[in-house]
Amino acid sequence: MKSSGFVSEAIKPVPGTYDTARMASGEPGLPKEFDWRKERFKVLEVLKTWKDTGACRNGSADRYIRKHWFEIVTESGRTMTIYFERTPRRGSAAMSERWWLFSSSA
Repeated sequence: MKSSGFVSEAIKPVPGTYDTARMASGEPGLPKEFDWRKERFKVLEVLKTWKDTGACRNGSADRYIRKHWFEIVTESGRTMTIYFERTPRRGSAAMSERWWLFSSSA
């Protein structure tokens, strides 16, 4: 299935494939495999990572990490940008969806 550009859809990490080294340092464990649109993708390489921060929602001057971003290359050769939301979106189903595919290029 070919797709390119902006996507903004939840992905489903494959259990047991998380990068535990990242988790040990307090970051989300990037899944080494995930499902999207009935297709499984394997992460071959991480090209870059970055974080989005935002102001405290309770009025203090503190800043908090909101999203962890990963630009990846999959085993099939696709470049994808995925992110992890520290605070899940409101809504019944979305509360469990924390990994999102932002963009994909074939």
